[in-house]
Amino acid sequence: MLGKAVSYELIWDSALAGVVDESQRWILSAMQHHGQELVTMLWRILGNDQDVCDAYQSTFLQLAHYKGTQKPKHVKAYLFRVAGNTAVSMLRHKIAERNRLPAVAGAGKDATSPVRELDSKYLQENLRYYITQLPEHLRNVVTLRDLAELSYAQVARILGISAGTARVYRCKAIQLLAVWMNR
Repeated sequence: MLGKAVSYELIWDSALAGVVDESQRWILSAMQHHGQELVTMLWRILGNDQDVCDAYQSTFLQLAHYKGTQKPKHVKAYLFRVAGNTAVSMLRHKIAERNRLPAVAGAGKDATSPVRELDSKYLQENLRYYITQLPEHLRNVVTLRDLAELSYAQVARILGISAGTARVYRCKAIQLLAVWMNR
């Protein structure tokens, strides 16, 4: 996943290299325990090394500055929610930037070509765009279940809903995505 340019171990080693205040050691522990899952989820959402590194760094910076460096009650839930929101914001920013450029925007609207429809990069980009357009409760379930590959029980625990509700939300999200992708 992130092995092309940066490995997870290098991120961890560089974090250990700095002098860390004793009161902040729990952040390094969170990086060690949840970092690989977080990188996996971010890679599936963003699709490139640089964006994954930026979102990962932003997530842990927000954790380090959480309510004056206090530890959140549910660290894993906080990490995945912040990382998902950061990744979606990055995708939305890229889409807005692309739409500002007339040449790129014109090329992106040509979806009638069969070659273009079969292009997996194009399909992935469209799917990522449509995921960002889902209502937040549906987007959170899809992000955690399908992109982070967490179980329904884990998704339910992170979002504070039942596993059955998570299944229903995912089903609704998949139906919406299917309609939008078939337009």
